[in-house]
Order: sequence, then structure tokens, then C-alpha cells
Amino acid sequence: MYYRPDDPVEYLENCLQKVKELGGSEKVRWDTFIGQEKRGLPPLNGGQARRSFFRNVLPDSSNYSYRRYDRLPPIQQFSIESDTDMTETAELIEEYEVFDPSRPRPKIILVIGGPGSGKGTQSLKIAERYGFEYISVGELLRKKIHNTSSNRKWSLIAKIITTGELAPQETTITEMKQRLMQIPDAEGIVIDGFPRDVAQALSFEDQICTPDLVVFLACANHSLKERLQNRAEQHGRPDDNLKAIQRRLMNFKQNAVLLVKYFQEKGLIITFDADRDEEEIFCDISAAVDNKLLASTQPVAGPSELDLSLIMDGGDPDAESDFEAEADDELRLSEVENIKEELKRSRILFVLGGPGSGKEAVCERMVQKYGFTHLCEADLLRKESASSTERGRLLRDVIGRSEQVPGEIVVQLLKEAMAASPGSTKRFLIDGFPRDLKQGEEFERKVSEPSLVLVMDCSAETMMRRLLKRSKTSQDVSENMESIRKRVSTYFQVTEPVITYYESKALLCKINAEGTLEDIFLQVCASVDPIF
Repeated sequence: MYYRPDDPVEYLENCLQKVKELGGSEKVRWDTFIGQEKRGLPPLNGGQARRSFFRNVLPDSSNYSYRRYDRLPPIQQFSIESDTDMTETAELIEEYEVFDPSRPRPKIILVIGGPGSGKGTQSLKIAERYGFEYISVGELLRKKIHNTSSNRKWSLIAKIITTGELAPQETTITEMKQRLMQIPDAEGIVIDGFPRDVAQALSFEDQICTPDLVVFLACANHSLKERLQNRAEQHGRPDDNLKAIQRRLMNFKQNAVLLVKYFQEKGLIITFDADRDEEEIFCDISAAVDNKLLASTQPVAGPSELDLSLIMDGGDPDAESDFEAEADDELRLSEVENIKEELKRSRILFVLGGPGSGKEAVCERMVQKYGFTHLCEADLLRKESASSTERGRLLRDVIGRSEQVPGEIVVQLLKEAMAASPGSTKRFLIDGFPRDLKQGEEFERKVSEPSLVLVMDCSAETMMRRLLKRSKTSQDVSENMESIRKRVSTYFQVTEPVITYYESKALLCKINAEGTLEDIFLQVCASVDPIF
């Protein structure tokens, strides 16, 4: 009754499987099969913030047929992580502890390194020598994709992985938690290929535990390329195509240094030169594991500090140029590093506002006065979806199904557009971004924190009145009262947590958008001038 599944039998089978994975019926609670986003109940009497919110969304006016306490319509959008149509019951284990608190926690060893560095080989050797369980994150995801090929969410994730991008963080953590809960008797666990960046490392510590040891296999750049190309010829893995290889190497280079430094600060990581015979490498790793986890008196082999040349080297110049020529849409690592530093020094302005708030007109005036480089998410998506790239084809597929584009793709498009902008003074106005809190957090991780966030503060009644007037002028039959009300109410629901987030960081400035454009722009200038 709650989910109204198209296939009730399949849904019940998934629920029963979920019960088994949790350890039996005694682990089942009243809300076990209810999505996380539906669990929070509103306060009985509302509360000031909620009352204020409903006043904005549903104005009390005799001109409308609805009343203030009417239920808001559902948000018709797709999210790869949160949409109930895309969420399997197996993913509702967030509230459960992964390890039994009454038993000693197994030792956790994370093995990280570039694609083709030998992580899988060394991880299996470690697991075999010490009697530990072995988990390959890549294999977990590929198996899930294979077993759920008809699922919308996993079809999209398969395309993301095939292009060389990282799978969504929440999905990766969830699959790992499920696997860990299936091996409660393990004395130790070796996890191959995780984490890929600092954000994943933080999520792992947050939701699972702090690892006991991190093994980093540092391998020369040209060796990684050669190994991946050889593997592609021999095994034909879908993510070993030429474009994906280049993207995976780029992702690794961008994230590796910060990730290793993060674990170095915690005293958890030991790095090894992986450009050697695999038995020689394993001998050094074994000594490190004995010393770190088994209190051996043997000295630990391998360097304790990251040798940047092992990540950043260019290898054979001829081989490098040949490889880059075949993937000409990728930037060289040195350029990427320079761009990252430039973007960190950029001044970035987010401008938020609901439909009919006057945001577009205000943005145009700001561009004219301050010389901002104006970026709009919708324009970037349209341009990319019209291209012949793999990402363009993926976007056409997503947009064609009226689904929401994954936040990481939106952020990557913005990052690329910012990097490609001309001029030495980098000042960006990003219009209508972020759409939700996840996009804002992803932007901070991958690019930078905004210098200022402007919000066109306008009541729902004013926005709907303006939109109705505009629809009559344009004679757009699709813009009726019901569709306008849904757009406005959706904006308030999605934007509320974004506004709260930037308010807490003292970056938000609300602009009274009820008056004339001249009055509004005067307020904008008063807020922007001291910062830009």
C-alpha cells in the first residue's frame, strides 16, 4: 500500500531477502521498509519555521481554491540516490550497525592505488596469508549491475562507470555495508579499491569505522597506462575502454595526493613502490602488516611518505602524446592542477530564486555592471547533451526520461566551463545553482566554496501572480495555475535546506524581491560591492 509496486511479488521477495540479510525477523522494525526520506514526521503543532514555510508556499487568498493546510504536491523529479522508485529495500540498512558491538571488530585493511597498480593481486595475497575476507568494491558494483540490469538506477550507474567516472558515493557505501554484514565472523577484512577520494574516506569512517591500515600502491603513470591497455585487450572489462581509462587516470591523479595526505595525518597509511615484482611488493606489505597489526618486531618496509613523482610523472613522452591524441577531450594533469589552483582563487557568486522572482533580470544587470562570467546549469546541460561525446549521450538518455541529472555531472560541467573561461580575473556568477544541498556540497569538494550566495526572497503569491501575468502575455497554454503552483511549491521545498546550509556558513544574503527591478538591484549592489 505504501509503495504500490508494479510487481508486488518481486517487491515482497526483495523484502524477505532484506530480512535474511538483517539476520532474521527479530531485526525488523516498524519502519524497516520505509524510505529514509519518509521517516521523519512533522511536529504535531508545526513550529514557527514550518508555519512560516507554509505561509510562503500556500498564501491565504480568496483567489485560490486551496487552503493553507492543504497537502503540497509531490516533487516530480528523479534522484539516483533518494527517489523511492530508484531505491531498493536492501538499501534501508543505514540505521543498523555494521559490526556486532558485542564482538571484537575485525581488522580493516584498505588497499588503494591507481587503476592497474596491482591492488587486486596484492589484496588477495594479503587476505590469503592472514585468513582475512576479501572485498573488491569494483566487483561488488559490477555484480550488482549485472544482476539488476533492468533497474533504472543501476543502468545509469553502469553508464557512469563505463565512462570512467566514480559511482555515486552513497551507493558504494551502501553496497559495502551490505557485504560487510554478510561476514560477521571475519577476523579481518581486506577492501580493494576503496576509498577513491577524501569524501569517500570520511563517509567510510562515519558510517562504518576507521580502518586499521591503509596500503597505498604508488605506480608510475606510464606503467598504469600500459597495464590498463594490456588488461583491456585480454579481459575486455567495460570500464577499460580508451576514454574510460583516461578519465579514471585523471580522477586518480586529481584525488590521490589529498587522499594519501589525509591518511598520513591520521598515521594510518604506508606507501609502496608498485613498479616492482609482485612478490617483492608483497614481502614489504607483509612486513608492514605484521608490524602494524600483529605487533611484530620486524622493521616496516616501504616509504612512509608519498613520493609525488610516482603519481605525477609523465612517462615516455611519445607514448603520452599518442595516448592523449586518442583522448583529445582530456586535459593534461599539469594543466588540471593549475586549473584547480586558479579556481580556488576565483570569486564565485551563487544566485538563487524561484520562478517569477526576477532572478534572470537581476543576473543580466550584474553581468553588465561587474563583468561576471555568467554560467547557467540549464544552458550547460543543453549544450553538452547536443554533443557527440559519451557524456552527451548519457545526458540525452537521462533527460529523455525526464530524470534529474546526477549532481556530480552538473558540477563537472560547471568546473570545465569555469576552467575554459577567458581572462585572468576569474569572477563567476552561477545562476540557479545549487538545485539541492548535495550539489552545493559536491561543488565545494570538487571546486571551491562560493564567496556569496544571493537569494531572491519573494513570496509564493507574488511569484505566482507574476507567472500568471507572463503566461497570458506569452499565450503559453502549459503555464496554468496548477502547473505554476507546483513549480513554486517545489522550489520552496527543495531550496529550504540549501538556504539553511549557507546561512549557517554566513555566506547567505537575502534580497527583498517584492519591489521593482531598480529597487531590487540597489539591494544587490549593496551586498555585492563589499565582496566583489
